Amino acid sequence: MLKKLYLSLNLHRQAAEGDVQIYANYIASVDGRISLFNEHSDEFEVPLAIANKRDWRLYQELAAQADVMITSARYFRQLDVGKAQDLLPVGQEPEYVDLAIWRKEHGLKAQPDVVIISNSLDIPLSALDKLQDRRISILSGCNAEPNNVKKLRQAGFSVTLFASDKVSGKLVKQWLVESAYRSAYMIAGPEVHQTLIADRVLDRLFLTTHLTLLGENSFHTVLSGSLNAPVKLRLESMYLDQSVEDGQIFTQYALQRA
Repeated sequence: MLKKLYLSLNLHRQAAEGDVQIYANYIASVDGRISLFNEHSDEFEVPLAIANKRDWRLYQELAAQADVMITSARYFRQLDVGKAQDLLPVGQEPEYVDLAIWRKEHGLKAQPDVVIISNSLDIPLSALDKLQDRRISILSGCNAEPNNVKKLRQAGFSVTLFASDKVSGKLVKQWLVESAYRSAYMIAGPEVHQTLIADRVLDRLFLTTHLTLLGENSFHTVLSGSLNAPVKLRLESMYLDQSVEDGQIFTQYALQRA
């Protein structure tokens, strides 16, 4: 049964005391596209050919197990102009009521907190105001624009500036642990994904492979940039969804540390 396929993992209880479980999730075509460039919107977007409600249900289940969600400034810029895929979960629609109940039964807040990784701090306040039901924290490097730092802090948001010029994966994990988070769900794009993987702080990758070939030359995959060494994965689970409309494979990987 698709429902509760990921909810049963109890990701919020997997981390050892004083540690945090960090996980990410993507949907991709068989030829590896997670997004295609849309000339009309001037944005990279999840292709309509692979986006589907069955995968979205599992996306919501992963969110339901998170203390905090890791995202980027880009998401809020898209949200501000109506180009974001959706408001951050857990969804308020009737089909996700069971997830809200599940969080309450497991001692979690109604909604996960949000942490934004941004080196520029180009984040519209009007978009942040749409998430008044949760705590929002912002992490940036020492070269962040001072006026943006001032604007965000004056609006009441927590802004942490690290001594390095960019936010690294190790710094993100350290901040999460010091903030007493036990489960963190990364839903940002391939650049933030690379930040976490480069420092080997990502624990699990959930990848839905939609049985579709998309082609196109302007696209994103699950990872951007370079790594200092290849990162090997261990397959934890694999499920075949034989839906007539949306054949897809749900895979869960653990990142090997060495």
